[in-house]
Formats: sequence, C-alpha cells, structure tokens
Amino acid sequence: MPQEENLAAVVTHAASDIGSFIKAQREAAQVSIRQLATNAGVSNPYLSQIERGLRKPSAEVLNQIAKALRVSAEVLYVQAGMLEPGEANQVRDAVVTDTAITERQKQVLLDIYASFLQQNEAASEMTSELTAVTAGEVPPEETTPDQ
Repeated sequence: MPQEENLAAVVTHAASDIGSFIKAQREAAQVSIRQLATNAGVSNPYLSQIERGLRKPSAEVLNQIAKALRVSAEVLYVQAGMLEPGEANQVRDAVVTDTAITERQKQVLLDIYASFLQQNEAASEMTSELTAVTAGEVPPEETTPDQ
C-alpha cells in the first residue's frame, strides 16, 4: 500500500505542476480560462480542474493547449513528466518558450540551429583528424591495390 500512496502523490504533484504551469502561461499570454478552453477545444470546467491540479491531461489535450497558448508541446510534456528534459540549451529553451512565434516557426528555427551544430561538429572532427595526421600522430591510411 505505501507504494500506491507514493505513486498517487507523484501523480498529484505532476498534475499540480502542469496545471500551475499552464495557468502561468495563460496569464502571461493574457488569455482568459474560457478563451483558452475554447481555443484548445476542451471544456471550461475541465481546464479549470487541470489548472488546479485535480486532473492530469493526456498528451493529446496538452498538445491542444500548447497550440492554443502558442507554446511548444514539448515544453508541456516535460512539465507534465511525460518527456525527459533534453540537455540544457539556452537557444533551444528560448525558442520553444517564445510566445511571439508559431509552432511551425519554432520548429524551423530549431531545425536550422540543429543543422548548424551538426556542421560545426563535423568540421571540428575533420580539423582534429587533419591535425593528427599532419602531426604524425596517426599514419595516413595505406591503400593496397586489389590483387
């Protein structure tokens, strides 16, 4: 029984956390609970219960709320405990929490940023390999003719 009580406490805490987070985002966006409920396609009483931590919304409902609030669904999933937070990254965090741009614009920015990171990593690896070869640390690969 103690494990069941602990699990219930964890679920209640998670529901409370996501509810207070949604409420804070709603208030920051200066949207009434009725407006958010309408825009998210959920009932006003249900959204109120979510905000008060009485209900834990499904991933689908979180996605609808995220779209209505113009925030990343990923942010809500992490806050609700449905997704592990990624490696801390100030650029990524700034983009996903920005309410001035759409979800599509956020995704495009994140894709571009990820491609820059990949390009820089590949260039860095190439530079490291060339430095090692020219310094004589790693012999160049020998090619043998097919016999």
